[in-house]
Amino acid sequence: MNLLITGGAGFIGSAFVRLLAKDYPEDNLIVYDKLTYAGNLDNLKRVRNAIRFIQGDICDSHQIESVFSTYDIDAVVHFAAESHVDRSIVNPGAFVHTNMYGTQLLLHAAKRADVKKFVQVSTDEVYGSLGETGFFTEETPLQPNSPYSASKAGADLLVRSYYETFGMNVNITRCSNNYGPYHFPEKLIPLMVTNALRNKPLPIYGDGHQVRDWLHVDDHCRGVNSVLRNGKPGEVYNIGGRNERTNIEIVQRIVQTLGVSEALIHHVDDRLGHDFRYAIDASKIERELGWKATYSFNEGLAETIDWYIQNKKWWQDVLSGAYRGHTL
Repeated sequence: MNLLITGGAGFIGSAFVRLLAKDYPEDNLIVYDKLTYAGNLDNLKRVRNAIRFIQGDICDSHQIESVFSTYDIDAVVHFAAESHVDRSIVNPGAFVHTNMYGTQLLLHAAKRADVKKFVQVSTDEVYGSLGETGFFTEETPLQPNSPYSASKAGADLLVRSYYETFGMNVNITRCSNNYGPYHFPEKLIPLMVTNALRNKPLPIYGDGHQVRDWLHVDDHCRGVNSVLRNGKPGEVYNIGGRNERTNIEIVQRIVQTLGVSEALIHHVDDRLGHDFRYAIDASKIERELGWKATYSFNEGLAETIDWYIQNKKWWQDVLSGAYRGHTL
């Protein structure tokens, strides 16, 4: 299979590329990434000989069309997106442009090339916020509360429209909060770990009692792969870890594991429009595709913290900006 993976140098996309390079060596992996601040070629060095890398923007219709015609693409897994909520509050337009306009251009190029499958990798944030009880299912109405999640919801609806209007074989996956190696240190876990390793303050929004369902990135990628190969046309699949934790609990666990002072924990003003709780019901993908999360949270978090301890050069290069000059 000739597989186009957009955003394949990012955190989740590169984990997916590494998974396929290991388990599906017969596939031709074409990795397409703009290399914004979140794209890092160091994430792909282990598999450099197993992929074809193209630096490009999903909003560049001419380049996208050229990729489809040159490589005879069979399927697309679409990770490329602006994804940080705080950045979307500062600059919503960039998120609409990339996440919606870019997705529509990619969809249309895929339609013209008659690809066999298009998988949109989305987020549980499109569902909005939960109270203390209940779970997001695939039938939960879309109620995004940030410019980021609204742009992803819009992209999801565009993907759905290409199934309903044009009969394209599409799937949408919606995941809970990912964690694991190679995670850019602006998100909660890598930020707290790298700050703690440097004895710097650990900033927590509000009281820290917001709840997230944590999913190891490798489990997520196995789920996306199951959808790619076996998902029913037009269907949405939620992928969650069944690991609900408060933000403050996560930070306290990191503090205890690394043996640093709890005095580093610093509460800051809460994020605008901060959702209280996310929790996914992953019964559908478990039942229909046989996927299950394999990592316990305790195991996954300990492994992730150890990875950052053992790979200081990776995140130090990210923090200094040196990674921007690296090549495969």
